[in-house]
Amino acid sequence: MQSTLIEVKTGRSDVVHDLTSQCTAFLREVTAGGDGLLHVFVPHATAGIALIELGAGSDDDLLAALRDLLPADDRWRHAHGSPGHGRSHVMPALIAPYATIPVLRGELALGTWQSIAMVDLNIDNPIRQVRLSFLAG
Repeated sequence: MQSTLIEVKTGRSDVVHDLTSQCTAFLREVTAGGDGLLHVFVPHATAGIALIELGAGSDDDLLAALRDLLPADDRWRHAHGSPGHGRSHVMPALIAPYATIPVLRGELALGTWQSIAMVDLNIDNPIRQVRLSFLAG
């Protein structure tokens, strides 16, 4: 297995951050055009990985839905950090902190409109790490 850790700057607001180009670049380095699986994992208790269409409003729709489901208010028992921080710890139960994508002939086998994105509602930590791992098949 080949693996690397990348750093992602998410800023201080809710974000859906596109990781697709970084995943593609990693695969160019490690696959030699072969088949296998790409595993994308965010080692944080407050972020997730989503396969979603980006750039056509879906990312904004996802953030709006998460704001409706998980409001940034004082209802959360996990209450340290910024207001509503507890919601960030609940989000990974809805958007898992990992995804596994098939790789065929060195290329991501995503659907036409799918992208790989990190979803982060934790405004207290503006820098994240994401682990990319390729398992040859």
